[in-house]
Amino acid sequence: MSAPSIRERLYESPGPRTRRRVAAFTAAALILLGLLLFLIVRQFALQGQLAPRYWDFFLKGSTWRYLGAGLLSTLKAALTAAVIAIALGFLMMRGKLRRFGPVRWLCVALIEFTRGVPTLLLIYFFFLVIPRMGITIGAFWRITLPCAISASGIIAEAFRAGVNAVPAGQTEAGLSLGLSNLRVFYQVVFPQAIRFVIPSLISELVIVLKDTTFAYVVSYADLMQNAKVLITSHDSLVSVYLVVAVIYILINYGLNRLSDRVARGTRRPADAVQAKRRSA
Repeated sequence: MSAPSIRERLYESPGPRTRRRVAAFTAAALILLGLLLFLIVRQFALQGQLAPRYWDFFLKGSTWRYLGAGLLSTLKAALTAAVIAIALGFLMMRGKLRRFGPVRWLCVALIEFTRGVPTLLLIYFFFLVIPRMGITIGAFWRITLPCAISASGIIAEAFRAGVNAVPAGQTEAGLSLGLSNLRVFYQVVFPQAIRFVIPSLISELVIVLKDTTFAYVVSYADLMQNAKVLITSHDSLVSVYLVVAVIYILINYGLNRLSDRVARGTRRPADAVQAKRRSA
């Protein structure tokens, strides 16, 4: 028998009556959603938004190549921002866990600052203020660095939560073997903490990906920027934004599914250990 997951520990399993109620509410919600979609499509038809001239350019390969180029730029910016955010978050987490007061206070201030300041405000800072300081950076870094800084505080807290989730006995066992505090952290504690935070890191990547939609501010040729060009060229705002929205939904859905799969995969080793202990 496998060990219960965190969700199972926090929430009691629903009974037959609750399951019937949930099924009824789900069916009602699906009916309402279908009705809403019907009304939206009907309104589009009445307004002429379903006319072929608003959609036929999607049959051209050049349109999809142009959107694909924007999508690659978006993914490049999001992945770069995620890597930088993970590095900054790790450093701030290490600083917050240190006993040296000034370093800990500085990291706490940085974490709260990055978590509290909106991403768009940071983008405007890099776009308007940094150039006045005589620092010239390209459009790619004007969108990547603000997104990375904005996500770093959340990632730092996720790392800290993962480290705190590791049982204290692991640290005591490492120290009893003669390992230094540094080796205990990097060889014993942090590898276990990573298992807890990987799903959170993937979920944060979804947020970073969404934040890159502000790239229009710095004129970076991402998916949204290329979509604006198509709207101007074909005078088709609704169809282009609808297609782009579907692309973002599919990407975010894939990332969320990946997060769920990784979460289940990281639970399997722990479940196996618990099952082995029970059978012993």
